Amino acid sequence: MATKKKEPQYKIDKARGILTYLFGLSGLINILALTGAFYMLQIYDRALASGSISTLIALSVLAIGLYLFQGVFDILRSQILVRLGAKMDTTLAPLTHQVVVEMPRYGYSTAEAAERGRDVDTLRSFLGGQGPIALFDLPWIPIYLVFVWLLHPVLGMLTLGGATVLACLTILAEVLTRRHAHTMIKAAVTRNAVLDSNTRNSEVLHAMGMTQRAVDRFERANRYHLEHQTKTSDIGGTLSGLSKVLRMMLQSAILGLGAYLAIGGELSAGAIVAASIVTSRALAPVDLAIAQWKSVVSARRSYNRIQETLAVLNGKEEFIPLPEPKESLRIEGLTTVAPSTGAVLLSEVGFELKAGQALGLIGPSGGGKTTLVKSLLGIWPALRGSVRIDGADLGQWNADFFRDHVGYLPQDVALMDGTISDNICRFAEEPDPRKIILAAKAAGIHDMIVHLREGYQTELGPNGTALSAGQRQRVALARALYSDPFLVVLDEPNSNLDAEGEEALTTAILSVRRRGGIVVIIAHRPSALQAVDMVGLMQGGKLTSFGPKETLLQTKAKPLAVEKSFGDSHRPRSTAAE
Repeated sequence: MATKKKEPQYKIDKARGILTYLFGLSGLINILALTGAFYMLQIYDRALASGSISTLIALSVLAIGLYLFQGVFDILRSQILVRLGAKMDTTLAPLTHQVVVEMPRYGYSTAEAAERGRDVDTLRSFLGGQGPIALFDLPWIPIYLVFVWLLHPVLGMLTLGGATVLACLTILAEVLTRRHAHTMIKAAVTRNAVLDSNTRNSEVLHAMGMTQRAVDRFERANRYHLEHQTKTSDIGGTLSGLSKVLRMMLQSAILGLGAYLAIGGELSAGAIVAASIVTSRALAPVDLAIAQWKSVVSARRSYNRIQETLAVLNGKEEFIPLPEPKESLRIEGLTTVAPSTGAVLLSEVGFELKAGQALGLIGPSGGGKTTLVKSLLGIWPALRGSVRIDGADLGQWNADFFRDHVGYLPQDVALMDGTISDNICRFAEEPDPRKIILAAKAAGIHDMIVHLREGYQTELGPNGTALSAGQRQRVALARALYSDPFLVVLDEPNSNLDAEGEEALTTAILSVRRRGGIVVIIAHRPSALQAVDMVGLMQGGKLTSFGPKETLLQTKAKPLAVEKSFGDSHRPRSTAAE
């Protein structure tokens, strides 16, 4: 099938025009910042010398006008930076979040994914702070050095020496901060991972008396993070304080040296004050840059990671939309490894299902059933082999295929914070009420929903806590059946169901088969296999048996491995002792 390279959805380089404009605006602001020095120079050397009130008034009016222009341009620059950050957030946040959502599939922890998701916030906050202003002002320091040099070369050399020392402090801040920044980030990810784990398992921690141990574990991770954060802050704080002291010393040195030159008749009184003002203004961006260096480092790191994130999206290929699937599902030599460890979990699995068939996967725990399901849905990328729908590799189907033609019920159900109808229709922007009700009826849960006080608009809360485990599983089954998908994958769909729920499940599977869909179901209880016609036995990551249910599960010659896959759950309970 022909493909085309996906066009980049957004490039941060688009902001270069705005940044160039801000650089020029910063130059104008820095030139106007010389107003105070020129004003003092003219006051001392012209107005006072001539004793002219009109000259004083004219100079003051001119200075006020220039100050107003500088203030307006400064406000304009600040507002442009804030809006640039908001624009980047609006454009980049959804794209970054798309990658963040998929990161756990590739072995990243949720804490690592969350850290990547905060990069846009970090960059936006940086653009709205003082860091960019310092960076924009730094290149214009030579304006002030030239001005002081024109007043007197000796003062210019002294100012240049002070600026060089402060520049060295900035470089030192970069070198020392970088040593701890990477470790600090890893420590933050570890701490957030513990926090996330404790939050998700709060009920277990309370019920088994593990809360204090969990808190202690978090405290150790938090202490390690704080140690490196403190070191980084100490570096910035120490160098910032040192730069302030050096700047004040340099200003005093300029005044003292200027007075010496004035006594010798080489400098006027106005030039002394002007040199002091300009020197202070020249070194202010360096001082501010050192104080903001921690945020500069964080923003640069976030910028680089956002670029990596966009590169992932821009590297994807977009395939020509294919016709709706309606024929087959074929697995060819599928081999899958665990994303986090690289351990082989699935090896050379292959089978084919035609429209209207249902496959029940059985086998011992750890045999590879769930891994197979995640692989055929593309949740875990395959190392080798392929999954083909109507002959086309899974990678050739666009995202709309999974939204419109795949239904999935995972082990952990995974309902989202929203209403029952939101979850069933998969948070469609324009949900079809008829399809929602049909899906609920197919899952046998319509009557239960309408008996709730808010009906389909009942808010489920985080993870669907407003419902029982069985109710959550049946709502998730309705979500999997919404809009009559071609491929329905169910991972232990009856683990929390009562007899009524299992009957509804069987009816739903038969309904999918009758309309020409394909069902793949992981079963640990024989009742889940009532509506399937094919059975596969998974052992040690391999599909050791595959065939019609009647052949594989025949009563008289049932293989021992199949017997063990269900344990005693399928045997009739003895009544001898009752």
